[in-house]
Amino acid sequence: MAERKVLNKYFPPDFDPSLIPRRKVAKNAQQVVRLMAPLFHAGKKFNARKETVEGEDYFGIKIFRFYIKCTLCSAEITFKTDPKNTDYAAEHGASRNFEPWRDEEAVQEEDRLAKLDEEENNPMKVLENRTLDSKREMEILDALQDIRARKRPNRTSRAGRRPPRSNRGERL
Repeated sequence: MAERKVLNKYFPPDFDPSLIPRRKVAKNAQQVVRLMAPLFHAGKKFNARKETVEGEDYFGIKIFRFYIKCTLCSAEITFKTDPKNTDYAAEHGASRNFEPWRDEEAVQEEDRLAKLDEEENNPMKVLENRTLDSKREMEILDALQDIRARKRPNRTSRAGRRPPRSNRGERL
């Protein structure tokens, strides 16, 4: 039984690895991968085909396209990676129900517009907001100073140290 567990294989002295034929693989061949579909069916694994999208990249990051089959109707669904938003973009056969960053952006935009509108009509509010902003900035600077002070190596004075000893062991 031990012969089945051999880790080292015998290579004859006249073995030439360059004579072994290599497989011809297309440059953009599709690979079969197993993945969790990001757009639907949470917790369900799919067998998918993966390919690199030609001509598209994001700051040197390759963009991949995935093809999966719908479990209900067997229609093909395609989506690709979206490194800009660290998400996936549905291309064909699916649509996204909820996009959280769009809601977040809309809420931030509404808050900003409400603040600008309020400041336009009320000069006291402009002053209050300015003082709150400066107070927030001062707190941030204080916290940053504390962090820098903690990271700085401890510099103690000689007062807390023992006096140096001579070679004979007596104190100087």
